[in-house]
Amino acid sequence: VESLTSDAMEERVPLDEVYERRLALIRPTRAELRDLSAVYITAALPGVRDAVSVWRDAGVHVVLVSGGLRDAIMPLATWLGIPDVDVHAVDVLFNGDNAVTEVTPGSALARRGGKPLVVEALALQRPLLAVGDGATDADLTVVADRFIAFTGVVRRAAVVVRAHSEVDSFAALTPIVLGL
Repeated sequence: VESLTSDAMEERVPLDEVYERRLALIRPTRAELRDLSAVYITAALPGVRDAVSVWRDAGVHVVLVSGGLRDAIMPLATWLGIPDVDVHAVDVLFNGDNAVTEVTPGSALARRGGKPLVVEALALQRPLLAVGDGATDADLTVVADRFIAFTGVVRRAAVVVRAHSEVDSFAALTPIVLGL
């Protein structure tokens, strides 16, 4: 799964080819997705929660667009203070054992090129800043006024080369967000 994810984020294989394969290998349950959400919160980078709070207090509309599973992403978004309506992630279907069976059909965020479609449909106010660390985030250069590669966890050369700039911390990102 790690290898498949890395290959997709580095653009060595299309996301469309690996998303369902990863889910088929893991078949997470609702309980495991709750556990994963707790890990997301525990492992959050220093300053992220404070940064999002500062941005929102300054009137910045913060939207989370993720290729992650919505059930795991939502508790993190709530912890960050991002309202449910501003969270866009991959919905999945569960079987009677509460295990994931598949991605909800038509889910744009489970395929390459989906993030720009979702962001464009949101008709967000300009200027529009996109920040991320993966190839699907870098795809946002077609709809955003500016894309920043976030390299605080991992630095992917294929993403950085498509970015207007890069930052490695939320402390470094905040002046850019507030300066728009």
